[in-house]
Amino acid sequence: MPICTLIAADILESGNFSEAKDRLAEAGCIPKAFDWLAQGKAVDISFEGDLSDARMALEGLEDRFDIALQDGANRRKMLLVSDMDSTMITVECIDELADYAGIKPEIAAITERAMAGELDFADALKARVALLAGLDESVIALCLRERVQPMPGAEILVRTMTGWGAHAVLVSGGFTSFTGPVADMLGFHEVHANLLEIKDGRLTGALAADIVDASTKRVVLHAAAQARGVALGSALAVGDGANDLPMIAAAVSDGGLGVGYHPRPQLAQAANFSVRHNDLTALLFAQGVKPHEWAD
Repeated sequence: MPICTLIAADILESGNFSEAKDRLAEAGCIPKAFDWLAQGKAVDISFEGDLSDARMALEGLEDRFDIALQDGANRRKMLLVSDMDSTMITVECIDELADYAGIKPEIAAITERAMAGELDFADALKARVALLAGLDESVIALCLRERVQPMPGAEILVRTMTGWGAHAVLVSGGFTSFTGPVADMLGFHEVHANLLEIKDGRLTGALAADIVDASTKRVVLHAAAQARGVALGSALAVGDGANDLPMIAAAVSDGGLGVGYHPRPQLAQAANFSVRHNDLTALLFAQGVKPHEWAD
């Protein structure tokens, strides 16, 4: 039976809850059962009807809820594949490196256009990395220490999912200098990212290996699923920008959960669940997991 999960932006008031139920019923999606995941915060509504009809019925409520609509079967996913920058951590690492070099506005503007899908990612990455030529490699450790913080709910999400046996993959268009430490901090099993070329203690302005881009992220999702013997319907893919779109679309097309986390508009259209109001624990609510089951 399909399930609608409502996760309130603030407090799930009875009036808002009733409006959602009424909209579903009017669209022929008859509510059958209700399960509070967290009283006043998140609730599951099981219903009879079509997911697309339910989605249309609930349009306009996104200013009050994060809304996940999915089949009730197979909700707890066995594969997590996630972007890093602005998804699992609060910053874009290349922008922060640029800040130490005194050129953050120039690089951040390119980053934003790339994430919005306005620029080719590989070309934009090469251009930004070239601007970092000559930066002392010690700045990477300084940036990790001073700027890189986990996104709220990130560690709870990863460690809760790995606690029930899910495999967690961090795949980033950023750099291995950051993904390794972040993976260790949050509990990821596997990492894919770009390698900065460093010579004589300084960034050369080039990359030392093939670029991890949007197509790579999709390939990583498929490869991780195949290696673990996991169908994509048991996968959760999450990201925030256009570079994540093929990965998100692949998860959605095969019945998995493709999540846009505070997504750019292009990604939101491809995702079957967008988180705009809550932290990453919303991805646990979407899987029907109550707070007492979350990892400490």
